[in-house]
Amino acid sequence: MKVVIVGGGFGGLKLARRLNNKPGFEIVLVDKYNYHQFQPLFYQVATAGLDASNISFPFRKAFHKSKNVRIRITELRQLVATENKIITDTGEITYDVLVLATGADTNFFGNQQLAEHAFPMKSTVEALQLRNRLIQNFEDAVAAKDETELQRLMDIVVVGGGPTGVEVSGALAEMKKYVLPKDYPELDFSKMNIYLLEGTGKTLGAMSEVSSGRSKKYLEKLDVKVIVNTHVKDYDGKNVFLQDGSTIPSSTVIWAAGVKGNVPEGVSKDLIVRGNRIKTDRVNKVIGSPNIYVIGDLAYMETIKYPHGHPQVATVAIQQAKLLSQNLKKINKGSTDLKEYEYYDKGSMATVGRNLAVVDIPKPKLHFGGFLAWLIWMGLHLMLILGVKNRFFVFVNWVYNYITYDQSLRLIFREFYKSPKPPTERAS
Repeated sequence: MKVVIVGGGFGGLKLARRLNNKPGFEIVLVDKYNYHQFQPLFYQVATAGLDASNISFPFRKAFHKSKNVRIRITELRQLVATENKIITDTGEITYDVLVLATGADTNFFGNQQLAEHAFPMKSTVEALQLRNRLIQNFEDAVAAKDETELQRLMDIVVVGGGPTGVEVSGALAEMKKYVLPKDYPELDFSKMNIYLLEGTGKTLGAMSEVSSGRSKKYLEKLDVKVIVNTHVKDYDGKNVFLQDGSTIPSSTVIWAAGVKGNVPEGVSKDLIVRGNRIKTDRVNKVIGSPNIYVIGDLAYMETIKYPHGHPQVATVAIQQAKLLSQNLKKINKGSTDLKEYEYYDKGSMATVGRNLAVVDIPKPKLHFGGFLAWLIWMGLHLMLILGVKNRFFVFVNWVYNYITYDQSLRLIFREFYKSPKPPTERAS
């Protein structure tokens, strides 16, 4: 059975590894990058806490001893289901079974100006682009003559109070407190503002009321200005325009306010639901298709417990990949007794800063905060990072940063400057 997996994120990579060296399978893993990216730590790359190489792992290295997994670095352009093939930048690839694990990208909700001027964080490259902008802004601020322009260069607006928005806001606040005053003694960082804008009434809306409240308290302790029930209407690169008519001058807007699935051309519009997700049955097979499966953020599966689809988190992608590998083995042996997917919620967590994090565990129902939650968060993320070397360097970086309150990764690479792109060009 030839299985083509498109996307090397948590789900796609887990599936490929589960089918690695299994008899009867020929695996082709397709991705536009030649490395796996550990998305939960993008914000630490963006805030110069980690080097990009620490959270990236080459696909080919992961399959050095593989006899049946082949890597193709190319971008999916079109799915031709009637001919059991996909069309990529480098040619056509046929399949017996196709698995779409292309994940989700930033959702600017059709706003062209936001797409051009705001900074997303859905790839290593985008994290580096944001790091460049942050550091360059402070370099420009040193030479700024106009007070209004100086304030605009120093102020940062984060849009979206989910885990990404909360974590990057906390990291920026710690930079402001411990690092930036030493780098730029000419600037008065007591005047610098970090705004976190959230459209609902609380941060970390998917977590418990306890953890949500704690996260807001921790952020405010770090001097982050948390503004809830606030919607961004537009951003022109200099001013953030809010729905209530007010504006916030800022040269840097970090957009963490929503995602949309990377749906390839060739998928019927009847199968696409809100959030650009593809309808699947309980075994992750696309509705009406005999041999196309979708896992992870792109999959929309309705269950009794989750009538509006599962949360778009790494745990879901990994669990679905594990189950799909078992079901494909059964199919390859001629069995039709397939196991349906049921999400096992192990809990959720987010970190805000040094010794500050929140953890929810559903069974037994527990809520941790502070130093203990921070240790749990670090331990879990270290285990999930691919590669012993990467785990070691991330751990060393964290220990060094904890002791010195500093890192030496504030480098500007002009090759990573952001160039404007319309939202349609961001999809895989």
